[in-house]
Amino acid sequence: MGLVLVLMALTALPASARAEPGLPQPSPTHGPHPDAHSDPLADLAPPGLATFPDSALDYDFALDDPALAPAPAPAEGPSTSEPLLPSLSNPRMFRGLAFDTCMAPSLDTMRRWRASKYGAVGVYYGGRGRACPHQPRLGHRWMKGVQRLGWRVLPVYVGSQSPCVVGPRKKGHRIGRHAWSEGVREGRDAVRRAWAVGIRPGSPLYLDMEAYKYRQKKCARTTLAFVRGWDRQVRGKGYVPGFYSSADSGVAHMRAAARAGVRDLPSVIWFARWHTRPRLSREPVLWRSAWSRQRRIHQYAGNVKERHGGRTLVIDRNLVHAPVARIR
Repeated sequence: MGLVLVLMALTALPASARAEPGLPQPSPTHGPHPDAHSDPLADLAPPGLATFPDSALDYDFALDDPALAPAPAPAEGPSTSEPLLPSLSNPRMFRGLAFDTCMAPSLDTMRRWRASKYGAVGVYYGGRGRACPHQPRLGHRWMKGVQRLGWRVLPVYVGSQSPCVVGPRKKGHRIGRHAWSEGVREGRDAVRRAWAVGIRPGSPLYLDMEAYKYRQKKCARTTLAFVRGWDRQVRGKGYVPGFYSSADSGVAHMRAAARAGVRDLPSVIWFARWHTRPRLSREPVLWRSAWSRQRRIHQYAGNVKERHGGRTLVIDRNLVHAPVARIR
């Protein structure tokens, strides 16, 4: 199913992160706003998602070409180029295809799925907003086991959601009145739970913020304050803060914040845009000037069934060039 993508200019916004953390937004482009694991919107994620055979997949890693790298951002003032992000300090990188699924599969299933085209797996290891909060298999033993099998891990934390979250099943987990302190508290929880399952410092932790109405100014302020508090706490504990959301929602919001010079933003972006080919360099919201090299994941399809080694899973599909977990 094709999409007509319209790139809209973002308005100039105040750069003061402390005084005005939220950002007013223009009307977003209509595209997939997936909650890929609990409540996909029927009108945006219909059954029978378009899939592409291996021969047709366009694995676009064009941003890895130095000739296509964006120019450095100015040292001061709002930037329309690369946002000023902390460097990735000797991260463990993965470049290839990954899948994520609501509940961590058994180690036997993960062994059988080594026959697939995937090399990394997204794991929902913590957070009160998870669609599958009970993960009986997930622990340090499981992490060590998948690592021995050759898998790389993308740790995902689904915490409190935006006050204007779209998905009805997420409305019971909305950010409260004290967004910054809640973000700090949940960032601390994300780090504690990561360590408990064997994820070492230096690893990325991806905050899952499902699609929200980021044009609403008050909601934007609250959401961004939470994300920044979470990022600062996670980064301060030695982990790499990442961010997952719909391309036309949370990712567009983060991009606007970056253009405005806001600090404490995620170091890695995981953007969901379904019904498209897997590409890292041609996302209209990001284009080539934000979170470019080794900082992107594209979730290009969701809620699809695949079978490998005699085992079937319902998964989301991702193209990755980004940090993955270090397992102790």
